[in-house]
Amino acid sequence: MAGKVERFEELKCWQKARELVAAVYNLCNQNTELARDFVTQKQLKAAALSTMNNIAEGFGRYSNKDFLKFLDYSSSSGMEVRSMLYALLDQKYISEKTFEEIYQLTVEHCNLTIGLIKYVSSKTNT
Repeated sequence: MAGKVERFEELKCWQKARELVAAVYNLCNQNTELARDFVTQKQLKAAALSTMNNIAEGFGRYSNKDFLKFLDYSSSSGMEVRSMLYALLDQKYISEKTFEEIYQLTVEHCNLTIGLIKYVSSKTNT
């Protein structure tokens, strides 16, 4: 399905999603303002986790069509994290520096995931 990749852990987009999850969890654990906002914290963690877990779930589906669908979900969840960063910045929960650091992880994750979508799509359509 994914070429020579035998485990989802080998996928660069999954590895970047894992970095994103770690950054989000670190933020939630260290930020007192965010720690008190349970709803936002829960949604942010869920969106970040979804970036990583959807790649794994799609990889385990053993069909390119399903894999592509779950890669799309993963990318969309990355966009959700990115959007939420603006709310965190606007509420003064995070600094511009923290915003930029986590934002960049979402960009890298989405770019890698979209690259994999294009690659798998090209193999599926040939």
